[in-house]
Amino acid sequence: MAPRMDKTVATAAEAVADVGDGASVAVGGFGLSGVPEVLIRALLAAGPGRLHVVSNNCGVDGGGLGLLLAAGRIARVTGSYVGENKEFARQYLAGELELELTPQGTLAERLRAGGAGIPAFFTPAGVGTQVADGGLPWRHAPGGGVALASPSKEVRAFGGRDHVLEHAITTDFALVRAAVGDRHGNLVFHRSARNFNPLSAMAGRITVAEVERLVEPGELDPDAVHLPGVFVQRVLALTPEQAADKHVEKRMTRQEARD
Repeated sequence: MAPRMDKTVATAAEAVADVGDGASVAVGGFGLSGVPEVLIRALLAAGPGRLHVVSNNCGVDGGGLGLLLAAGRIARVTGSYVGENKEFARQYLAGELELELTPQGTLAERLRAGGAGIPAFFTPAGVGTQVADGGLPWRHAPGGGVALASPSKEVRAFGGRDHVLEHAITTDFALVRAAVGDRHGNLVFHRSARNFNPLSAMAGRITVAEVERLVEPGELDPDAVHLPGVFVQRVLALTPEQAADKHVEKRMTRQEARD
């Protein structure tokens, strides 16, 4: 059957309606930049639980993926940064969720490799640490101690330097946010929002993109497209109010920067 060319959906609820309990979901964004807030709120309202989330960080208290955390919907996180989210840290230390901490560059490459069909790769990042040797706490015991630790990984020398084997990541779904998108799913990201969004989109078997501005096919210069529509299955056009609703994690003035 030929792929559906017009990939737009009418509502956020429709876009995430088939995300079920236990689904794995790659989520774009870095800090508060490029986070698919509208789709995350729709997923919160839809109600699936025991989610396995793959994201650089897990939002903040009261925002982004922090909303799903606070509702107890996330069972496992693969990410590189706990960040400013106190509830994330509390759940992890209390043994309420599992966390696979991964070096940031390695996480990015694992997502990209998954989208490119590369099952695994070797990298020097993490050699000589618990990332390669194993023993990182994935889940803490409720009363203290470690209930589940990371396994050791294969290490092999290339050019006289040790490298650790890392496996690619693919997920059931991916949620991303783009500045501009067309009905065919071609996406353009704005500045720092072009961080984990393209990589997360590549890794998802079903990728849903919320776009701040929807254009018609042919309006985008092909050389300006950051992610081709072959990686995107659904496009949600945001309202002007939704597109403008962006938060600042840490506000700094020019005087504060000089000090």
